[in-house]
Amino acid sequence: MKVEFAPLSVPLQRRLQTASVVQWVFSFLGLAQCCTAAFIALFFTRFWLVSALYAAWWLIDREKPRKGGRRIHFLRNCIVWRYMRDYFPITLMKTAELDPRKNYLVGFHPHGVLAAGAFLNFCTEASGFSVLFPGITPHLMMLSLWFRIPFFRDYVMSGGLIPSDKESASYVLQKPEGGNLLAIIVGGAQEALDAHPGSFTLLLKNRKGFVRLAIQNGTPLVPAFSFGENDVFDQVKNPKGSWLRRIQHCLQQIMGISLPLFHARGIFQYSFGLIPYRRPICTVVGKPIPVQKKHKPSEEEVDQIHQKYLNELSMLFEKHKAKYNVPEDSHLEFI
Repeated sequence: MKVEFAPLSVPLQRRLQTASVVQWVFSFLGLAQCCTAAFIALFFTRFWLVSALYAAWWLIDREKPRKGGRRIHFLRNCIVWRYMRDYFPITLMKTAELDPRKNYLVGFHPHGVLAAGAFLNFCTEASGFSVLFPGITPHLMMLSLWFRIPFFRDYVMSGGLIPSDKESASYVLQKPEGGNLLAIIVGGAQEALDAHPGSFTLLLKNRKGFVRLAIQNGTPLVPAFSFGENDVFDQVKNPKGSWLRRIQHCLQQIMGISLPLFHARGIFQYSFGLIPYRRPICTVVGKPIPVQKKHKPSEEEVDQIHQKYLNELSMLFEKHKAKYNVPEDSHLEFI
Protein backbone atom coordinates (compact mmCIF):
# COMPACT_ATOMS: atom_id res chain seq x y z
CA MET A 1 0.00 0.00 0.00
CA LYS A 2 1.39 3.33 -1.05
CA VAL A 3 1.10 6.17 1.44
CA GLU A 4 0.85 9.67 -0.05
CA PHE A 5 1.50 12.80 1.95
CA ALA A 6 -0.38 15.99 1.34
CA PRO A 7 1.81 18.83 0.02
CA LEU A 8 2.70 21.59 2.45
CA SER A 9 0.55 24.68 2.33
CA VAL A 10 2.08 27.81 0.80
CA PRO A 11 2.15 29.73 4.13
CA LEU A 12 3.93 26.82 5.83
CA GLN A 13 6.41 26.53 2.97
CA ARG A 14 7.19 30.24 3.26
CA ARG A 15 7.69 29.97 7.02
CA LEU A 16 10.07 27.05 6.56
CA GLN A 17 11.97 28.93 3.85
CA THR A 18 12.30 31.99 6.09
CA ALA A 19 13.40 29.82 9.02
CA SER A 20 16.11 28.22 6.87
CA VAL A 21 17.47 31.63 5.86
CA VAL A 22 17.39 32.84 9.48
CA GLN A 23 19.44 29.77 10.41
CA TRP A 24 21.95 30.51 7.63
CA VAL A 25 22.33 34.20 8.52
CA PHE A 26 22.72 33.32 12.20
CA SER A 27 25.35 30.68 11.38
CA PHE A 28 27.61 33.37 9.91
CA LEU A 29 26.77 36.24 12.27
CA GLY A 30 26.45 34.51 15.63
CA LEU A 31 27.24 30.82 15.56
CA ALA A 32 31.00 31.32 15.65
CA GLN A 33 30.74 33.47 18.77
CA CYS A 34 28.33 30.99 20.39
CA CYS A 35 30.70 28.09 19.68
CA THR A 36 33.61 29.96 21.26
CA ALA A 37 31.54 30.90 24.31
CA ALA A 38 30.26 27.34 24.73
CA PHE A 39 33.77 25.88 24.45
CA ILE A 40 35.06 28.19 27.21
CA ALA A 41 31.96 27.96 29.41
CA LEU A 42 32.00 24.15 29.49
CA PHE A 43 35.35 24.24 31.29
CA PHE A 44 33.58 25.80 34.28
CA THR A 45 30.85 23.17 34.49
CA ARG A 46 30.68 19.48 35.28
CA PHE A 47 30.87 18.90 31.50
CA TRP A 48 34.42 20.27 31.33
CA LEU A 49 35.58 16.95 29.91
CA VAL A 50 33.69 17.69 26.66
CA SER A 51 35.83 20.76 25.98
CA ALA A 52 38.98 19.00 27.19
CA LEU A 53 38.45 16.06 24.84
CA TYR A 54 37.56 18.39 21.97
CA ALA A 55 40.73 20.41 22.59
CA ALA A 56 42.77 17.20 22.32
CA TRP A 57 40.91 16.25 19.13
CA TRP A 58 41.40 19.75 17.76
CA LEU A 59 45.17 19.44 18.27
CA ILE A 60 45.30 16.08 16.50
CA ASP A 61 43.01 17.26 13.70
CA ARG A 62 44.50 20.74 13.27
CA GLU A 63 45.78 20.13 9.73
CA LYS A 64 42.53 18.65 8.38
CA PRO A 65 41.12 21.95 6.98
CA ARG A 66 44.27 22.33 4.85
CA LYS A 67 43.95 18.75 3.60
CA GLY A 68 40.61 19.16 1.86
CA GLY A 69 38.44 19.33 4.97
CA ARG A 70 35.89 16.76 6.05
CA ARG A 71 32.64 16.97 4.12
CA ILE A 72 29.54 15.28 5.51
CA HIS A 73 27.15 14.36 2.71
CA PHE A 74 24.18 14.12 5.05
CA LEU A 75 24.57 17.79 5.99
CA ARG A 76 25.21 18.85 2.39
CA ASN A 77 21.93 17.17 1.40
CA CYS A 78 19.93 18.45 4.38
CA ILE A 79 16.42 19.61 3.48
CA VAL A 80 16.99 22.98 5.16
CA TRP A 81 19.19 24.02 2.23
CA ARG A 82 16.38 23.28 -0.24
CA TYR A 83 14.10 25.59 1.72
CA MET A 84 16.83 28.23 1.62
CA ARG A 85 17.14 27.72 -2.17
CA ASP A 86 13.41 28.30 -2.64
CA TYR A 87 13.38 31.38 -0.40
CA PHE A 88 15.23 33.59 -2.90
CA PRO A 89 15.21 31.37 -5.11
CA ILE A 90 18.82 30.40 -5.96
CA THR A 91 19.72 28.51 -9.15
CA LEU A 92 22.90 27.17 -10.71
CA MET A 93 23.47 27.21 -14.46
CA LYS A 94 26.29 25.67 -16.49
CA THR A 95 27.37 26.78 -19.94
CA ALA A 96 29.98 24.07 -20.61
CA GLU A 97 30.84 20.56 -19.50
CA LEU A 98 33.65 19.96 -17.00
CA ASP A 99 35.84 16.91 -17.51
CA PRO A 100 35.90 14.87 -14.24
CA ARG A 101 39.46 13.79 -15.05
CA LYS A 102 40.69 17.34 -14.50
CA ASN A 103 40.77 19.77 -11.59
CA TYR A 104 39.34 23.29 -11.99
CA LEU A 105 39.74 26.68 -10.34
CA VAL A 106 36.53 28.72 -10.40
CA GLY A 107 36.57 32.47 -9.83
CA PHE A 108 33.26 33.45 -8.19
CA HIS A 109 31.93 37.02 -8.60
CA PRO A 110 30.67 39.10 -6.87
CA HIS A 111 31.15 38.45 -3.15
CA GLY A 112 27.88 40.10 -2.13
CA VAL A 113 27.29 40.72 1.57
CA LEU A 114 27.19 37.09 2.77
CA ALA A 115 27.99 35.17 -0.46
CA ALA A 116 24.65 33.34 -0.48
CA GLY A 117 25.03 31.98 -4.02
CA ALA A 118 28.55 30.70 -3.44
CA PHE A 119 27.61 28.93 -0.23
CA LEU A 120 24.43 27.25 -1.42
CA ASN A 121 25.69 26.25 -4.88
CA PHE A 122 29.09 24.88 -3.84
CA CYS A 123 28.61 23.84 -0.19
CA THR A 124 25.23 22.12 -0.50
CA GLU A 125 23.41 19.97 -3.03
CA ALA A 126 20.27 22.13 -2.99
CA SER A 127 20.86 23.48 -6.50
CA GLY A 128 21.91 20.09 -7.89
CA PHE A 129 25.65 20.62 -8.31
CA SER A 130 26.41 16.87 -8.56
CA VAL A 131 23.72 16.45 -11.21
CA LEU A 132 24.96 19.37 -13.32
CA PHE A 133 28.63 18.45 -12.92
CA PRO A 134 28.84 14.67 -12.41
CA GLY A 135 32.13 13.38 -11.08
CA ILE A 136 33.18 16.82 -9.77
CA THR A 137 33.72 17.49 -6.04
CA PRO A 138 33.35 21.20 -5.15
CA HIS A 139 35.37 23.09 -2.54
CA LEU A 140 34.92 26.73 -1.51
CA MET A 141 37.59 28.85 0.13
CA MET A 142 36.81 30.80 3.30
CA LEU A 143 38.87 33.11 5.55
CA SER A 144 41.31 31.01 7.55
CA LEU A 145 40.36 32.59 10.89
CA TRP A 146 36.98 30.78 10.88
CA PHE A 147 38.82 27.44 11.09
CA ARG A 148 40.37 28.45 14.41
CA ILE A 149 37.00 28.47 16.15
CA PRO A 150 36.10 25.31 18.09
CA PHE A 151 33.07 23.34 16.88
CA PHE A 152 32.41 25.94 14.15
CA ARG A 153 35.38 24.65 12.14
CA ASP A 154 33.75 21.24 11.90
CA TYR A 155 30.46 22.80 10.80
CA VAL A 156 32.01 24.73 7.90
CA MET A 157 34.22 21.80 6.84
CA SER A 158 31.12 19.60 6.53
CA GLY A 159 30.02 21.58 3.48
CA GLY A 160 33.36 21.49 1.67
CA LEU A 161 34.80 24.80 2.90
CA ILE A 162 38.58 25.06 3.22
CA PRO A 163 40.92 27.87 4.39
CA SER A 164 41.88 30.58 1.93
CA ASP A 165 45.61 29.98 1.80
CA LYS A 166 47.96 28.63 -0.87
CA GLU A 167 48.65 25.35 0.94
CA SER A 168 44.94 24.44 1.11
CA ALA A 169 44.33 25.43 -2.51
CA SER A 170 47.34 23.50 -3.82
CA TYR A 171 46.28 20.36 -1.95
CA VAL A 172 42.97 20.31 -3.84
CA LEU A 173 44.35 21.34 -7.23
CA GLN A 174 47.23 18.85 -7.16
CA LYS A 175 45.11 15.73 -6.65
CA PRO A 176 46.24 13.49 -9.52
CA GLU A 177 42.91 11.70 -9.95
CA GLY A 178 41.17 14.97 -10.92
CA GLY A 179 37.50 15.66 -10.41
CA ASN A 180 37.97 18.56 -7.99
CA LEU A 181 36.68 22.10 -8.29
CA LEU A 182 38.05 24.88 -6.13
CA ALA A 183 35.88 28.01 -5.99
CA ILE A 184 37.52 31.25 -4.87
CA ILE A 185 35.54 34.43 -4.19
CA VAL A 186 38.26 36.55 -5.74
CA GLY A 187 37.06 39.94 -4.47
CA GLY A 188 37.08 38.64 -0.91
CA ALA A 189 35.77 40.43 2.14
CA GLN A 190 36.87 43.81 0.80
CA GLU A 191 34.52 43.49 -2.18
CA ALA A 192 31.58 43.09 0.22
CA LEU A 193 31.87 46.81 0.96
CA ASP A 194 30.81 47.51 -2.65
CA ALA A 195 27.87 45.09 -2.55
CA HIS A 196 25.07 47.55 -3.26
CA PRO A 197 21.92 46.61 -5.23
CA GLY A 198 22.46 47.18 -8.93
CA SER A 199 26.24 47.41 -8.53
CA PHE A 200 28.56 45.48 -10.84
CA THR A 201 31.88 46.63 -9.42
CA LEU A 202 34.40 43.82 -9.00
CA LEU A 203 37.66 44.00 -7.07
CA LEU A 204 39.61 42.13 -9.71
CA LYS A 205 41.88 44.48 -11.65
CA ASN A 206 44.93 43.77 -9.50
CA ARG A 207 43.90 40.41 -8.05
CA LYS A 208 46.19 37.98 -9.85
CA GLY A 209 47.15 35.48 -7.17
CA PHE A 210 44.46 33.02 -8.27
CA VAL A 211 45.76 33.21 -11.86
CA ARG A 212 49.31 32.48 -10.74
CA LEU A 213 48.00 29.56 -8.67
CA ALA A 214 46.20 28.14 -11.71
CA ILE A 215 49.34 28.40 -13.88
CA GLN A 216 51.55 26.77 -11.25
CA ASN A 217 49.18 23.81 -11.08
CA GLY A 218 48.19 23.73 -14.75
CA THR A 219 44.56 24.08 -13.69
CA PRO A 220 41.91 25.47 -16.11
CA LEU A 221 40.32 28.71 -14.94
CA VAL A 222 36.53 28.95 -14.94
CA PRO A 223 34.72 32.32 -14.52
CA ALA A 224 31.41 32.33 -12.66
CA PHE A 225 29.07 35.29 -12.18
CA SER A 226 26.21 35.28 -9.68
CA PHE A 227 23.41 37.52 -10.94
CA GLY A 228 21.39 39.04 -8.10
CA GLU A 229 24.06 38.43 -5.45
CA ASN A 230 24.29 42.13 -4.61
CA ASP A 231 20.53 42.66 -4.57
CA VAL A 232 19.44 40.67 -1.50
CA PHE A 233 20.66 43.27 1.03
CA ASP A 234 20.74 47.04 1.21
CA GLN A 235 23.90 48.61 2.57
CA VAL A 236 24.53 51.96 4.20
CA LYS A 237 26.14 54.27 1.65
CA ASN A 238 29.93 54.11 2.02
CA PRO A 239 31.58 55.70 -1.02
CA LYS A 240 35.36 55.59 -1.17
CA GLY A 241 36.84 58.46 0.76
CA SER A 242 33.91 58.69 3.19
CA TRP A 243 34.52 58.45 6.94
CA LEU A 244 32.53 55.21 7.12
CA ARG A 245 34.59 53.57 4.37
CA ARG A 246 37.83 54.61 6.07
CA ILE A 247 36.68 53.08 9.37
CA GLN A 248 35.57 49.88 7.62
CA HIS A 249 38.90 49.64 5.83
CA CYS A 250 40.84 50.10 9.09
CA LEU A 251 38.77 47.44 10.85
CA GLN A 252 39.33 45.07 7.96
CA GLN A 253 43.10 45.62 8.17
CA ILE A 254 43.00 44.83 11.90
CA MET A 255 40.55 41.92 12.00
CA GLY A 256 40.88 40.46 8.51
CA ILE A 257 37.13 40.65 7.85
CA SER A 258 35.01 43.48 6.49
CA LEU A 259 32.01 44.86 8.34
CA PRO A 260 29.41 46.09 5.84
CA LEU A 261 26.48 47.84 7.51
CA PHE A 262 23.68 45.97 5.79
CA HIS A 263 19.97 45.63 6.32
CA ALA A 264 16.94 44.22 4.53
CA ARG A 265 13.72 42.84 6.07
CA GLY A 266 12.70 41.33 9.39
CA ILE A 267 11.23 37.96 10.25
CA PHE A 268 7.69 39.20 10.86
CA GLN A 269 7.78 42.52 8.98
CA TYR A 270 9.27 43.76 5.72
CA SER A 271 10.51 47.24 6.58
CA PHE A 272 13.79 46.59 8.41
CA GLY A 273 15.92 43.70 9.64
CA LEU A 274 18.85 41.43 8.82
CA ILE A 275 16.95 38.83 6.82
CA PRO A 276 17.70 39.07 3.06
CA TYR A 277 15.05 40.08 0.56
CA ARG A 278 13.34 37.41 -1.56
CA ARG A 279 15.19 38.22 -4.75
CA PRO A 280 16.41 35.62 -7.26
CA ILE A 281 20.08 34.69 -7.48
CA CYS A 282 21.43 32.75 -10.46
CA THR A 283 25.04 31.64 -10.58
CA VAL A 284 26.22 31.12 -14.16
CA VAL A 285 29.36 29.00 -14.55
CA GLY A 286 31.33 29.79 -17.70
CA LYS A 287 33.55 27.66 -19.90
CA PRO A 288 37.06 26.61 -18.82
CA ILE A 289 40.07 28.65 -19.92
CA PRO A 290 43.00 26.29 -20.69
CA VAL A 291 46.17 27.05 -18.71
CA GLN A 292 49.62 25.65 -19.44
CA LYS A 293 51.47 24.50 -16.33
CA LYS A 294 54.57 26.43 -15.36
CA HIS A 295 56.19 26.37 -11.93
CA LYS A 296 57.52 29.94 -12.06
CA PRO A 297 55.41 31.98 -14.49
CA SER A 298 56.63 35.45 -15.43
CA GLU A 299 54.62 38.59 -14.72
CA GLU A 300 53.86 38.88 -18.44
CA GLU A 301 52.45 35.34 -18.54
CA VAL A 302 50.30 35.99 -15.49
CA ASP A 303 49.06 39.28 -16.96
CA GLN A 304 48.19 37.59 -20.24
CA ILE A 305 46.04 34.88 -18.59
CA HIS A 306 44.54 37.45 -16.22
CA GLN A 307 43.44 39.64 -19.13
CA LYS A 308 41.97 36.63 -20.90
CA TYR A 309 40.05 35.80 -17.74
CA LEU A 310 38.68 39.36 -17.53
CA ASN A 311 37.56 39.16 -21.15
CA GLU A 312 35.83 35.79 -20.64
CA LEU A 313 34.09 37.03 -17.49
CA SER A 314 32.88 40.17 -19.27
CA MET A 315 31.59 38.08 -22.19
CA LEU A 316 29.78 35.77 -19.77
CA PHE A 317 28.12 38.75 -18.09
CA GLU A 318 27.12 40.44 -21.34
CA LYS A 319 25.71 37.23 -22.82
CA HIS A 320 23.42 36.43 -19.90
CA LYS A 321 22.57 39.79 -18.31
CA ALA A 322 19.36 40.30 -20.31
CA LYS A 323 17.90 37.09 -18.81
CA TYR A 324 18.26 38.51 -15.31
CA ASN A 325 16.84 42.00 -15.90
CA VAL A 326 20.20 43.75 -15.93
CA PRO A 327 19.93 47.07 -17.84
CA GLU A 328 21.49 47.06 -21.29
CA ASP A 329 23.80 49.95 -20.39
CA SER A 330 25.20 48.15 -17.30
CA HIS A 331 28.65 46.61 -17.63
CA LEU A 332 31.22 45.09 -15.31
CA GLU A 333 33.63 47.53 -13.71
CA PHE A 334 36.99 46.20 -12.58
CA ILE A 335 38.79 48.10 -9.84
